[in-house]
Amino acid sequence: MRELTGGRLLRRSIGRHRGRLTAAVLLLSAHQSAEALVPVLIGVLIDRAVATGDVLALLLWMLALGALFALLTTFWRWGARHLMTAMQHEMHQLRIEVVERVLDPRGQRTGMRAGEVLQIATSDAERAAAVMQGWSVGAAAFVALVVSAVSLLTIDVPLGLAVLIGVPALAAGLQVLSPWLTRRAAVAQEAAGETAALATDLVHGVRALRGIGAQASAAAAYRGSSRTALRASLRAATTNGVYLGVTSAVSGLFLAAIAGFAGWLTLDGRLTVGELITVVGLAQFVAEPVRLLGSAGQLVAQARASAHRLGRILDAPTVVRPGPRTSVPCPSLLLSGVSYRTLTDLSLAVGPGETLGVVGYDQRDCDALLELLSGAVPAHAYRGSLVVGDVPVAELDLATLRATVLVEQHDMALFEGTLRTNLLAGAGSADLGRAVAAAAAEDIIAAHPAGLDHPVADRGTTLSGGQRQRIGLARALAAAAPVLVLPEPTTAVDAVTEERIAHGIAWLRAGSTTVLVTTSPALLAVADRVVVLDAGRVAATGTHADLAETDPRYRAAVLR
Repeated sequence: MRELTGGRLLRRSIGRHRGRLTAAVLLLSAHQSAEALVPVLIGVLIDRAVATGDVLALLLWMLALGALFALLTTFWRWGARHLMTAMQHEMHQLRIEVVERVLDPRGQRTGMRAGEVLQIATSDAERAAAVMQGWSVGAAAFVALVVSAVSLLTIDVPLGLAVLIGVPALAAGLQVLSPWLTRRAAVAQEAAGETAALATDLVHGVRALRGIGAQASAAAAYRGSSRTALRASLRAATTNGVYLGVTSAVSGLFLAAIAGFAGWLTLDGRLTVGELITVVGLAQFVAEPVRLLGSAGQLVAQARASAHRLGRILDAPTVVRPGPRTSVPCPSLLLSGVSYRTLTDLSLAVGPGETLGVVGYDQRDCDALLELLSGAVPAHAYRGSLVVGDVPVAELDLATLRATVLVEQHDMALFEGTLRTNLLAGAGSADLGRAVAAAAAEDIIAAHPAGLDHPVADRGTTLSGGQRQRIGLARALAAAAPVLVLPEPTTAVDAVTEERIAHGIAWLRAGSTTVLVTTSPALLAVADRVVVLDAGRVAATGTHADLAETDPRYRAAVLR
């Protein structure tokens, strides 16, 4: 598969809306042609009606002029409608593609933060779709120039040749600036994306920043990034201003030269007054399509820069390559001689229906284990064997793996909606009420008159940390996954609630495979077995009570 470069993406955008764009180009070209014929018709009216004093001819030519204006207005309306429809559809399609790519369970390597991705999915998608406007308007402007040149050739060959030769040379000269525009636009968009990403990170971590008193440092970092983006935007705006200024100045000089030459021909008797008015009108009109050609070049340059950024996401390599297997015989886990990050030759087994506690003296060992179990690590990135239900993970279809093994994130994300919609997100066959009870979250629902229909803000900011954690835990329990992995699910609750949650998990998950990655003594006490990780290996195995009694280091790590 060929790399999706910015140019290929733009050609694809144009290609998948070729019907609407063809209609838009034809209608807009007809509009521009009608615009070009307005001074021609006025000149004919003067020579054949005004100069001759023929009232009937004057009325007929005025009716023809009115009909021409009605046509050009109709052409513009429907041409613009087709163009805007195509652009809006393409913007929507590009945004959907970005979202699908970001949510692809196989993962993707872009090196971009959330704010930058958001910037690309909004601003860059809009600019990339504007390539259709650039091409449509540019084609219509070219047709207008051709009609103008033909009209001028009919009146006087040297004038027509001047337009036919001068305008393409003018347009080609202006295109020399296009790469400059593209580079400046790309830098400005990159800087804006970085600032948006930083803003997203700061908003997400505002509570933590306040907790450590780092608001001033965060504000200074954002101020610096914002100033960098401002400088880049001003440079891009300056470049665009220079480009449009040069376009206007050169087209104005060209207009003056054509009008002056026509005036001389009239004084010489080679042109009539009506033809002079036509030539001057066409010379004035020609400035508009030349300006449109300049604007079209600017739009295409910006679209090319945005398309390159979109291509970085849409063409990013996937992290995980799924296998063909779509069924798992039994809910068990087996790691044999696994080495990944801080894990070294780790061997670990979780049997069907077992509740296993995992204690890591180094949090990095726990993080590496969780990443492996989530299926987010490609097979080539680790050594050893990782098996789910007697099937190697590399052979499992991702949907099957995720449906079998649910690794709940410690930083549980809640979505804007209600308590009910958050609890039902991904819910399986488990009774919702039982899951809420097991997570000790009944009081959250009972505290609000709307109950489960109580509104929840984005990221659950209307709830306390403990409430968010319990709602997220209830959601994970409601999913009824064959294998459930819970990393530190009770860090934001008090000891009494933690004890209730531990017994709730043991009650609801009885007979189901569960892995508790935690140092909570209440949770470890309900585990059938506890495995201790030290320096990336299994250092000890036993029940919580036995380890707490015989292992001083374990006792120091978990007892509070």
